[in-house]
Amino acid sequence: MDADGTALMTCRVATDPPEIAKALQPFANKLRRVGHEAGALSPWLHPALKAIGLPVVCLETRHVRASMSAQRNKTDAADALGIAHLMRTGWFRQAHIKTDQAYRLRLLLIQRRNLKQKFLDLENTIRHSLKAFGIRLSKVGRARFEAAVRDACANDQLTAELMECMLSARAALWREYLKLHGLVVRIVARHELCRRYMRIPGVGPITALTFVTAIDDPARFRRSRNVAAYFGLTSKRWQSGTSIDVKGRISKAGDPDVRRALYEAASSMLTRYKGKTTLKTWGEKIAKRCHRKGVVAVARKLAVVMHAMWRDGSEYADQPLADAATPRRSPQAKDRKLLGAHA
Repeated sequence: MDADGTALMTCRVATDPPEIAKALQPFANKLRRVGHEAGALSPWLHPALKAIGLPVVCLETRHVRASMSAQRNKTDAADALGIAHLMRTGWFRQAHIKTDQAYRLRLLLIQRRNLKQKFLDLENTIRHSLKAFGIRLSKVGRARFEAAVRDACANDQLTAELMECMLSARAALWREYLKLHGLVVRIVARHELCRRYMRIPGVGPITALTFVTAIDDPARFRRSRNVAAYFGLTSKRWQSGTSIDVKGRISKAGDPDVRRALYEAASSMLTRYKGKTTLKTWGEKIAKRCHRKGVVAVARKLAVVMHAMWRDGSEYADQPLADAATPRRSPQAKDRKLLGAHA
């Protein structure tokens, strides 16, 4: 498409970098941007197109969908034409393509989570199946689960054989899950930034590595405060004129795994950590009105602090809450206080 919006060439090629470069070869000297929407193949496609020498741009999917929502009919041809117009006008948001190492570590975290979820699904299936015979295993822990199931089915040969197969599958899933979890722990132990993050109360190896792999490059955020909005931990707002100004719940935009990890870390800080710090005390004041809002507020603050620690190379050095006579500080001053003064 030229600068006036006239389509100069339309074709269909395989999603393969050499094939795409071959189709664009006649226009190689005139290309200003080559756009593609973010998808499952983007981590492989984008670097390959860039290595060929194409001025490739990966487009953020939410913005593309909103831009083309006025289309009456959604077709592949209409989407391609709409993306071309976005590239021509420059009205697009660029998605960040992470490094290969970040995607590999991300895959490790995802498969670890998947194995754990399948393990829990299988365990819950066993518990639910036995309820048909009046057997409830609600008070049985994980260590005694297999023995309790075998004892409950000892007098029924068919059910015993069936549950034995289910228990074998459950044990295999747990064994492989422990392997991946051990690999995560070993990687975090060798990662200097993750070790610094784990000095924050409530932040464990999963939260630290999840945050690192999601950010990948701290320089792509101009302010640490933007990280909280990027992961959907800030409130949505709907304003129209002078009569409508609604501030709703958090947006839940961005990576749900990071949001979940930060929420769990904040919850652990507020409920399990026995010490008293400025951040915990601040979160407890909000939690008195609503526990969930308090946890989300601490999670948002953790995202800001962790990014600032990465950007500045500083340590986490939270101090006890100041006396009531001390003048109140601005939120920016509180954030700086949590970071400490030394690297």
